[in-house]
Amino acid sequence: MSASHGRFVWYELMTTDKKAAAAFYGDVVGWSTQDAPMPGMTYTMFAAQETPVAGLMDLPENARRMGAPPFWMGYVGVDDVDAGVAAARRLGGTVQVPPTDIPGIGRFAVVTDPQQATIALFKWADPSRDRPPAPGTPGRIGWHELMAADWEKALGFYGELFGWRKGEPVPIGDMGIYQLFTAGGPPIGGMFNKPPMVPVAFWQYYFNVGDIDAAAARVTKGGGAILNGPMQVPGGDWIVQAKDPQGVAFALVGRRG
Repeated sequence: MSASHGRFVWYELMTTDKKAAAAFYGDVVGWSTQDAPMPGMTYTMFAAQETPVAGLMDLPENARRMGAPPFWMGYVGVDDVDAGVAAARRLGGTVQVPPTDIPGIGRFAVVTDPQQATIALFKWADPSRDRPPAPGTPGRIGWHELMAADWEKALGFYGELFGWRKGEPVPIGDMGIYQLFTAGGPPIGGMFNKPPMVPVAFWQYYFNVGDIDAAAARVTKGGGAILNGPMQVPGGDWIVQAKDPQGVAFALVGRRG
């Protein structure tokens, strides 16, 4: 099993306004952008200290016609994309994009889990690209969170698919349990049952920033909205949950003072 199996290795924003999104996240998170030639499309990469960390692309036209909103999507490394897709189907998931090669980059597929949260499977063509950043690296993604309809069933699905295992359960009052999960090391994220006002299950990604209050101010200045926070979490970090100007949910994690 490769070192990347079960770890998040890439992230992608599908949006309705690439230019506005590039400016917004560039200011809030500190990312620069660089264009990457792709057959038949324009693909842009967000970079932190010149290291590509995420992709930016137009929400596909067929998705817009079906009423799909813009969203962030995470890519999880697997040893075999085709076998992963077969496993996702067997476990009750739905294939949105079948296994597809990106010449010189890798092979990917997009699935929705049985609770309709979207996630991608990925294998790099060049294994040397698979080098995880140190925890807390500025501009990188520091946490992965699933708002599930039923986190226990969700963890069962992802455990079979990616090998994720339970970490510590964290009580969160009336909302029940916030269940940490691991990919063979320290926790990489958490799952909990979404509140009733959240219509669908979805993945949310936390971007590392320095001063959380300064970053939150940049969110509102740039036309986004703060939904929750700043709020301190175990370990001493502070988080903010927000929406960008196109309505995409995202979050920030940083320090205060």
